[in-house]
Amino acid sequence: MALERPNLDDRRFQGLVDEAKRMVQQNCPEWTDHNVSDPGVTLIEAFAHMVDQLLYRLNRVPDKNHLAFLDLIGVRLFPPAAARTELTFWLSAPQSQPVLVREGAEVATERTEAEEAVVFLTDRHLAILPCTLAHLATTAGAAATGRDTELADGRGIPCFAALPQPDDTLLFGLSQAVPHCAVALRLAFPVEGHGIDPARPPLVWEAWTGEEWTACEVEKDTTGGFNQPGDVVLHVPAGHTASLEAGHRAGWLRCRVVPPVAGQSPYAATPVLRSARAFTTGGTTTALHAETVHGEQLGHAEGVPGQCFVLARTPVVAGGDPVVLETTGRDGPEEWTEVEDFAGSGEHDRHFRLDRTTGELTLGPALRDPDGTLRRHGAVPPKGTPLRVRAYRTGGGRRGNVARGKLNVPRSSIPYVARVENRRAAGGGVDGEDVEHARVRGPITLRTGGRAVTAEDYEQLAHEASPEVGRVRCLAAESGPDAGGVRVLLVPRVPDDGRGRLEFARLAFSDELLAEVTGYLDRRRMLGTRLLVTPPHYQGVTVVAEVRARPGRSGEDLQEAALGALHRHLDPLDGGPDGTGWPFGRPVQAGEVHAVLQHLPDVELVERVRLFPADPRTGRRGPATDRIELGPDALVFSYEHQVRVLG
Repeated sequence: MALERPNLDDRRFQGLVDEAKRMVQQNCPEWTDHNVSDPGVTLIEAFAHMVDQLLYRLNRVPDKNHLAFLDLIGVRLFPPAAARTELTFWLSAPQSQPVLVREGAEVATERTEAEEAVVFLTDRHLAILPCTLAHLATTAGAAATGRDTELADGRGIPCFAALPQPDDTLLFGLSQAVPHCAVALRLAFPVEGHGIDPARPPLVWEAWTGEEWTACEVEKDTTGGFNQPGDVVLHVPAGHTASLEAGHRAGWLRCRVVPPVAGQSPYAATPVLRSARAFTTGGTTTALHAETVHGEQLGHAEGVPGQCFVLARTPVVAGGDPVVLETTGRDGPEEWTEVEDFAGSGEHDRHFRLDRTTGELTLGPALRDPDGTLRRHGAVPPKGTPLRVRAYRTGGGRRGNVARGKLNVPRSSIPYVARVENRRAAGGGVDGEDVEHARVRGPITLRTGGRAVTAEDYEQLAHEASPEVGRVRCLAAESGPDAGGVRVLLVPRVPDDGRGRLEFARLAFSDELLAEVTGYLDRRRMLGTRLLVTPPHYQGVTVVAEVRARPGRSGEDLQEAALGALHRHLDPLDGGPDGTGWPFGRPVQAGEVHAVLQHLPDVELVERVRLFPADPRTGRRGPATDRIELGPDALVFSYEHQVRVLG
């Protein structure tokens, strides 16, 4: 069993006051007024409050010792993880020259009386490239046909076959590839209907990315599916590149007819394009919750080993350029390099250690050998040498998980940019590790020794690799080219919308997280072990239920409560029977869902429950069933539940 932490002194404020009053009765019986209005009692309470604070600090000594022991075995508290999102910079007008948004540009939320602004900075350069429409082509079951002549003459161009069929395409060749940019296509169509729902046309927009056509996100479409003149604004993916189509090399985009799905109608006739032009309206780049601190002066060296300095802003966020310490030597500025520990540092190595949680920057120590000589692990700056940190990033934590559209205040001046916004909610922000979690991790660290041998070792080390990791499952790869290897399934830690709902796209972990975890495990795996880090298979589940409300209860409130209960129970991160995430491979059964709904306080009776397997990527559903099986590498995902409340 776990050792109990000793309570060195269990007295508290009221006990101290009562004890003082008893001593007054024994030593000064003439003092009979012990009411709170008496000045003497006020003094007793003031001293009791001060002693209570001292006792609290005394009882923290075991925690301090425990942290010291954890530090001895190399266990350090994980720093907070910075939330990430994408920022879109919209131009005030189309430009003829590229507009550059440099790495480190800062954008913040609006500051209020109650909360400080949350600041994000871009972590890569963004070039917003200009473009024009250079070529036009169409395909209708055959090779692409150039339509430049008809476009120049102003003749109407049929976009698809006379009766549009799936995979008919309309291609737009831009003057150059525009990766990461937002492109507006200004299209002129006669105002007429073509048998489709203008709000949900059976069309997809795609861009050529070198190996395949990749879907573009549609910002807006005021043409109503080519039913009227208007603009189509597309977010072009990162890999957009020039290619050869219809005999012309250009940065090609295309609009493709797809088979109608539920709620969509097919085209009854082809739209006719009268004119078209293209221009760039903005660009998108990634950003993280951090601020950059430049040129912070730490103080002066005392010329002794192991000197410690503290940064002014904490915690320090990983990523970007490495943290560099600068000193002034006889030959000019000297750079000091950050290391994880001083085990491999010699007496002339300019190394330092940085605790990113507390901001403590420590120079190399000196150890005394058995023969009495001192051995230095790291160089020591001469006495009086000023120390300066060139730059570092500070931020991180759950506070950075801001909602969509909240990042709209630019703090860096960028010419020709009218506004900025985050089109998706930020995610991945995690608070730093607490002492209680480190207590649990300490014995595991001693057992694994930083080596991945068993499945539990891989899972624990994957959690250590990044605080963005929410859940981990290690399985043996049983088929494919990695058969016989180790397969590690990662689920990123993402917040819900406050009502238990998760956005499926945010469960796809970033390339940075994949590289970080893979590299961390690769350095600790056994020689010869094949390692594969992947996401789990997400099995979408749609629950269709009918419930009867208790008399006098609101149907709308009950419907919202029922939907929230379903999303919380069928949650890959916090759902399941024990609230720690749906177990890998556990089937979903209608009887269990029935019980979840029946336990709601406003439900009189659950009349009917049906389960439908669904694909959250395509939206396609399977037939109704009472049980949905999940493979050992699968997790459940709630997809568009439907609850009907009966009167």
